[in-house]
Amino acid sequence: MSKFGTMVMGPAGAGKTTFCSALIQHLRVNKRSCYYVNLDPAAEDFAYEPDLDIKNLISLEDVMEELGLGPNGGLIYCFEYLLENLEFLTDPLESVTEEYMIIIDMPGQIELYTHVPVVPTLVRHLTRAGAVNVNLCATYLLESTFVVDRAKFFAGTLSAMSAMVMLEVPHINVLSKMDLVKGSMPKRLLKRFIDPDASLLDDDPANTAEASAAARKRDVDPLSPDSVMAGGSFKRLNKAVAQLIDDFGMVSFLQLDIQDEDSVGAILSYIDDAIQYHEAQEPREPNDELENPWEDADPS
Repeated sequence: MSKFGTMVMGPAGAGKTTFCSALIQHLRVNKRSCYYVNLDPAAEDFAYEPDLDIKNLISLEDVMEELGLGPNGGLIYCFEYLLENLEFLTDPLESVTEEYMIIIDMPGQIELYTHVPVVPTLVRHLTRAGAVNVNLCATYLLESTFVVDRAKFFAGTLSAMSAMVMLEVPHINVLSKMDLVKGSMPKRLLKRFIDPDASLLDDDPANTAEASAAARKRDVDPLSPDSVMAGGSFKRLNKAVAQLIDDFGMVSFLQLDIQDEDSVGAILSYIDDAIQYHEAQEPREPNDELENPWEDADPS
């Protein structure tokens, strides 16, 4: 029996837990069941209590205190510990049926997805090739305010592409917090970031001749961060990153406004298509819902 789920990931501050809460709310309104898994050992505040929480196995605070590790090293240790104790995750998921949407809330440290193989190993174990047989889709959130700084936007896009290559599962990229930028940027310009290409850097206002001349006139230390990030080598690096993304042609974004129910529903529809959720569901009579109401409690 197949199971269905999405792994919500992205850099810190992208709104992953907020999106998980909105997704759970949307599923409940539409009388669909969900199983919420928190795999962020540092998370504390939840709108909905997780059905399974990694902090019941190991917490980042305890690791940092007992082993003297920093936040990044502590997170890697937590996931390595989880991989050594996978029954903590797989045993509860065994009883989850195909009617449930498994929502996995991940931490925001990018190195977990791109630098070390812990999350790819976890994904392989959860998916069809592994023991739990979950049709899994990665949902990668990138904060839409990144579009204001195009170099930062392409850096975030490169991280999304790296996660796509590393995880090897159906992947959806989402620009979150669209309500913060919709009124401050023309729609035509905003649409160019949905399918990013290297030409976005060519007409970057920060790279105009006037801006470069003004930067040269300022009496600043040539080794200062501002000078380095305004220099030619930094621009060439950004251009190379943008061209790499353009050449691969893998990354495009959906737009998410968490305040808009239709926007959340649209993201869910893409997730359902990616994991083929509806194809596995049994046809239901109109009054089945009254006879067998959905429940959001633990399915075990």
